[in-house]
Amino acid sequence: MTQGAGQGPEMRTPTVRDFRVPAYVHEAGPYAQSPGPYAQSADVYDQAADPYGGQNPYAQQTPPGEVARPAEEAEGYTPTQRDLPVINRGDTLQVTVDPEAGPVPQPTEGPGPLYVVGDVHGYLDELVAALREKGLIDIEGSWSAGTARLWFLGDFTDRGPDGIGVIDLVMRLSAEAAAAGGYCKALMGNHELLLLGAKRFGDTPVNSGAGTATFQAAWLLNGGQKTDMERLQDHHLQWMSRLDAMEVADGHLLVHSDTTAYLDYGDSTEAVNDTVRETLTRNDADECWDLFRKFTKRFAFRDDGGAQAVHQLLDVYGGSRIVHGHSPIPYLLGDVGSEDGEDSAGPVVEGPHVYADGLAIAMDGGVTMAGKLLVQQLPLDS
Repeated sequence: MTQGAGQGPEMRTPTVRDFRVPAYVHEAGPYAQSPGPYAQSADVYDQAADPYGGQNPYAQQTPPGEVARPAEEAEGYTPTQRDLPVINRGDTLQVTVDPEAGPVPQPTEGPGPLYVVGDVHGYLDELVAALREKGLIDIEGSWSAGTARLWFLGDFTDRGPDGIGVIDLVMRLSAEAAAAGGYCKALMGNHELLLLGAKRFGDTPVNSGAGTATFQAAWLLNGGQKTDMERLQDHHLQWMSRLDAMEVADGHLLVHSDTTAYLDYGDSTEAVNDTVRETLTRNDADECWDLFRKFTKRFAFRDDGGAQAVHQLLDVYGGSRIVHGHSPIPYLLGDVGSEDGEDSAGPVVEGPHVYADGLAIAMDGGVTMAGKLLVQQLPLDS
């Protein structure tokens, strides 16, 4: 193996705050004090607020006479709207690593425990702290988990301050884990497709089906960071373009997006992975845009019919449970924002969200808002 959205029931009334993206403001974390693998740029990319007039981009009307399709809420990315509204997390989370706390002992022989990591979105300090807490890396940031197996579920860049630093860390840990008899691997997220498209195609118009679109405009709209683009090198592009889209590990079907759109690309994990890589190799802007649009679909497993949608994927690709990122848990819970004002912190995310009759595990804790970057050992009890 090469490594490298019908209408569901409304769960709450959207507020303007749900659809506002304030300027990103990032404080330097503990790993940014001196040059090194975790150094962060001081540059900040500001995005203007865009409340959309209070319209929910995922609330779609079912045509008269048609039955609602609860298994897939979002029909795909609309180029005039953000992939998902982001609530500013306020940079209130202080990331600390206790130098006295030793890593959790990990096996040195035989297959080690299986871990998954949710969306990182450039929050390198939070990632380092979470990996350290699980004993996967040491205080120096080196692999310390022996034969443990680690899967990242995609979306390494955009919105946060140091997406390239995240990619560099994952690439390095991949080599260190392999040398220790374990592995560290990664899946393709929609933001990897977005960054690849922005770099390759820039302002080249694509057939979006919803007006004129370009990868560059979509990347900026969805949190693209200027510093990431400036630091993006060929080896980063090659690594991203070779990532798998899905994998089965210990009976878990690992994917980035909570969508059934994977079925459009093959009837086995190998076929899907090959099709995605071949699409990127052909370097056709319209083909790549369609791939990005489909991987941006979400909420297929959330409401009535969600378990059935999970079964569609498991029956084809294998596994007894699906593990995904992409849709932040606060949105899956329908509990983002507040009617009481701008200062509400929203739901507290402490761990993965198990839903769809226990068949789906959501791993995006919403680190870009008031949530948490999740690292979880599998299997996970319901």
